[in-house]
Amino acid sequence: MTALDFTPAPGAAPRARQVGAQARMELRLLLRNGEQLLLTVVIPTLLLVVFAKAPIADLPHPRVAFLVPGVLALAVMSTAFTGLAIATGFERRYGVLRRLGTTSLPRGGLLAGKTLAVLGVELLQVVLLVLVGIALGWSPHGSIGAVVLLLLLGTVAFSSLGLLMAGTLRAEATLAAANLVYLVLLVLGGVAFPLSDFGDNTRHVLELLPIAALSDGLRAALSPAPHLPLHDVVTLAVWAVAGALLASRLFRWE
Repeated sequence: MTALDFTPAPGAAPRARQVGAQARMELRLLLRNGEQLLLTVVIPTLLLVVFAKAPIADLPHPRVAFLVPGVLALAVMSTAFTGLAIATGFERRYGVLRRLGTTSLPRGGLLAGKTLAVLGVELLQVVLLVLVGIALGWSPHGSIGAVVLLLLLGTVAFSSLGLLMAGTLRAEATLAAANLVYLVLLVLGGVAFPLSDFGDNTRHVLELLPIAALSDGLRAALSPAPHLPLHDVVTLAVWAVAGALLASRLFRWE
């Protein structure tokens, strides 16, 4: 008869299980936060409807075909950068991250869990905005693979930059800076206004911004003659790698 061994075997859960548990908790917190939902869902949806229906700006026709990719990029930035930076900044202030730092969850696991939660919210955003776009007369075209690649690169780029900001600045400074960057990139990132409106010299500089690369890349991928824009992919990849490296090294628990 085999003897049963009741000897305690304490130890950390596998890394993948830790990251999965953290991602599920982060997702629940994001979905319960009314202010976050306003920023990530309501504002992009209203922007799409208002700019598509009202002649606020001189946009390429059909207006909704120009706006949907830009608003999708804005939704990614809203969730992965602005919302994530503000929430994480106040988690640092109130000691939540300090308590997490005493567990076996490494800094990279925390960052991965937050990024996965952001992807979950973005999935809901994409479905909603696509449905609203179709209701406004948009006819979807393009390459699903190219769209997914661009959204993933944009998410990693913005989430790493948001976590870098939240992990190095005070909560109040993060709140102000994240909202300021959101407003500036909304105007200068090609979301609702073509970059060609800013002139050639300025346009070439603005095209290096992650929001501009994501907006223009999605327009190319969702056009009737879809293609994968190499310039935008490389731009997003550089931002993603640089942001992830800096965030993983400079992010502070407290």
